[in-house]
Amino acid sequence: MQKPVKRGNSYRIQVKYKHLRDAATRDTAKECTDWAVRRLMELQLQYQEELKKLEKPDIPFRDLFTQYYENVGKNKKSSPYIKNYLKQLDYYLGHLANTSIYDITPQDMVAVRDRRLKLAKSSTVNRELSLCSSVFTYAVSELFILKENPVQVIKKPSLPPPRNQRITDEHIDLILKGLDNYNETVIPNSPAHEVAWAFLFALETTMRRGEIIGIRDVDDFGDYVHLPDTKNGTSRNVPLTTRGRKLLDLLKGRKGQLLKHNSNSFRLIWQRNLAKVGLNGVITFHDTRHEAITRLVNIQKIPVEILAKITGHRTINILVNTYYNPSASEIAKMLNAA
Repeated sequence: MQKPVKRGNSYRIQVKYKHLRDAATRDTAKECTDWAVRRLMELQLQYQEELKKLEKPDIPFRDLFTQYYENVGKNKKSSPYIKNYLKQLDYYLGHLANTSIYDITPQDMVAVRDRRLKLAKSSTVNRELSLCSSVFTYAVSELFILKENPVQVIKKPSLPPPRNQRITDEHIDLILKGLDNYNETVIPNSPAHEVAWAFLFALETTMRRGEIIGIRDVDDFGDYVHLPDTKNGTSRNVPLTTRGRKLLDLLKGRKGQLLKHNSNSFRLIWQRNLAKVGLNGVITFHDTRHEAITRLVNIQKIPVEILAKITGHRTINILVNTYYNPSASEIAKMLNAA
């Protein structure tokens, strides 16, 4: 460190550390020296930060996400969602999309969370954060280029309580009436009737919409339907009630996929019908799963461990606390019947 140099009525001093330089002018030599000591320490820290950056390659989050999609994401069932998120990365993450993965902090992800919560539901934001977390975990556990996942330590948005909407006979009548007055004895030969048939079949089987749309003739094994590939990534056999078997018999003779719908055409007819009959925002197709599970327990007296085999739930707590929704009156009847 140089000594202060007097220039007129003031003093000037220069400091240098490696390639970093700075200078200042002060009223006294002591003030110059005090400044130089502090500034030299700052330059040393600055140099250490530069060294750290030189040791790490420049990897924008977009590049990491692209690699994650190519090696992992495109093989997942959620690949369309992952691909779409990647395409709109600037919208979801702003400047962080092109920020080095080494510079993204938990504070940055908190800011993303809070900004997205102003525009989307907490469940949506949770899904987005989970995806980003998967990308960072890939960098930590598979590529070994990061030490920490900045999403893992932040607080996730609180989820709303699970739906407990039951489907009543009145709801069923309204939905079937809106779908060209379908009834369960009619062979479903129109798009609307196929949606109505799927609705009734879901109430008998606990099957998801996508699982029903995907049923093929070779999946029918008489007293059960085989689902070769479910949401959980495993196969499942769904036993049929007598009513469920009768519904499936209406489609006998069809080859390949039994219903002519894809997910979009099905959803469009379903949503339009809900709006037409005044149930939009009241009922969702997934509510059939809640209703079917509750009926199997209340009417068929299926034990919960057997029920999990039917529904494909790996976690009994989710099955019981989310999907089994008996009313207080139904519970009272169980108590009095015991």
